[in-house]
Amino acid sequence: MSALPKCPKCSSEYTYEDGSMYVCPECAHEWSKDAAADSAEQKRVWRDANGNELQDGDSVTVIKDLKVKGSSAVVKVGTKVKNIRLVDGDHDIDCKIDGIGAMQLKSEFVKKA
Repeated sequence: MSALPKCPKCSSEYTYEDGSMYVCPECAHEWSKDAAADSAEQKRVWRDANGNELQDGDSVTVIKDLKVKGSSAVVKVGTKVKNIRLVDGDHDIDCKIDGIGAMQLKSEFVKKA
């Protein structure tokens, strides 16, 4: 398995080196090795449904009824969630919801309070 970075444009894993550049054979995007090192150092930015940047400790409001997997409980629209923690992954918010407990949410279903 190669240690080359994925293409920043199309996320293809078939990149190759060409001198001091990386090249993606699928979308023909080229970028320098220095740019790849800089992008690895950048932090991920989490955004809510409205495009506002989220931070650890923020309070958010749920914008859609969400079924709790493995339970008959539902997180209702307008539920306020305090003191969120941002994590990497598909469900990128760790939190505790009163009456339900600890769970993970997707940032696309919340708005910053």
